[in-house]
Amino acid sequence: MKITLLTGKTFDIAKQAGFDLKVVVSKQARKLSLRIDAKKRIPVLTVPKYCDKRQAVEFVQGQKPWIDFQLSKLSYQKKFADGDKISFNGVEVEISHNAKLRGGVQLKDNKILVSGDVEFLSRRVRDFIKEQAQKILYERSIEKAARIGKKVNRVVIKDTRSRWGSCSSLQNINYNWRIMLAPDKVIDYLVAHEVSHLAHQDHSDAFWECVNTLAEDMVFGRNWLKKHGSELNEYV
Repeated sequence: MKITLLTGKTFDIAKQAGFDLKVVVSKQARKLSLRIDAKKRIPVLTVPKYCDKRQAVEFVQGQKPWIDFQLSKLSYQKKFADGDKISFNGVEVEISHNAKLRGGVQLKDNKILVSGDVEFLSRRVRDFIKEQAQKILYERSIEKAARIGKKVNRVVIKDTRSRWGSCSSLQNINYNWRIMLAPDKVIDYLVAHEVSHLAHQDHSDAFWECVNTLAEDMVFGRNWLKKHGSELNEYV
């Protein structure tokens, strides 16, 4: 795989390295460096403007164990497909494509019915889950907040893998939409966790006592997310 660097020279670094590699020349760089493009799942080699090709190849080959390790940590990306059985709001449902169906996406008899072209099915299911998450998580948050004498300003559904939820000092709660794919007790735990932050903007003993009071099973929910959360985050 030949890659043309910014200097105008054509380097065959990736071919000599023996694996896919993106090469970028930087006038500001003072030394060779590597990073992983998580979205494209490929290593990126930054090369100083004046750098010998052999030196660059030797460097990147020497970093192969590090590259393999970093790539192995990246989650596999899943898409929803016709016939898939998933957990939605704590209930197992089946995704069913019906091109002739009218009304977009519907939940009926434990099935998520999806209309339109099959190539858009995954996106439509994701959008449907986000839409339902907005309503369901808002209602669950309001109910738990009332139990501790607090109010929720608004609930926002996010598409972030860095955290499952957050609560601001303005009483706004954010949730990762993928939590809707978890068991009901896990959803319940996350809502209890974020609502508890309305009363305690920390992770003190008082905070965890509040979570334990609000959650159906705090220990189960917390442990399940630690063990299986990365699996939910594979969905895109």
